[in-house]
Amino acid sequence: MSLSTATFAELLAATRHSAVHLEMRDSYAVGDEAEDYETFLRTGVANTDPAQSFWPQWMPLVIEAVDRGVVMRRARIVSEPVTDYIRYEHAITQLNRQAGEEVRWLPRRHASDIPLPGNDFWLLDDRIVQFNHWTGDGDWATPPKERTDDPAVAALCSRAFAVVWERAIPHEKYSV
Repeated sequence: MSLSTATFAELLAATRHSAVHLEMRDSYAVGDEAEDYETFLRTGVANTDPAQSFWPQWMPLVIEAVDRGVVMRRARIVSEPVTDYIRYEHAITQLNRQAGEEVRWLPRRHASDIPLPGNDFWLLDDRIVQFNHWTGDGDWATPPKERTDDPAVAALCSRAFAVVWERAIPHEKYSV
C-alpha cells in the first residue's frame, strides 16, 4: 500500500495500536455535514442518528479498528466562548464515542505553551501523519490532505497530542 495513494480507510485498516486525531479549528464547512449543520443552526437539534449523514461510512471503520485493539483518541482545541460549529460538534460527539473513540476538549487558552503543528492531523501508530488542509472558509483545500512518515514530523505530532490529551477535559465533563 502506497502512503500517497491509500485511502484513509486503508491506512486505518493497517493501523495496529493507535490512531489519534488533533483538531484545532473552530469551524468547518465541509460538504458531508453541511446539511446536518444547517439543520442544527435552525433547530438547535443535532442529528445523532448513526444511519444518517457521514456516520455509516465512519462508524464501521472505528468499530473495526477498536475491536482489533486500536486505541482511537480525538482531541479538540477550541476557543471559548465556543462557536456554533463547536456546539454542533459537541452534540454529535456521542456518535464518535458510541463507535469507540475517546474524545477530549482543550480550551485554547490552555494550549498557548504547547508546540503544535500548523494543521489538524491524524497520527497512526506513531509513524504515519495525515495533515488535513482547509480553506479560510472551512472547506477542504486543494490538495485536502498531506501524508508523511518522516520520523521527526511524527514525533512532533506525538508530543503535541500527548500534552493536549493530558490537559484536555473528557467529553462527558466538558460543556458548551
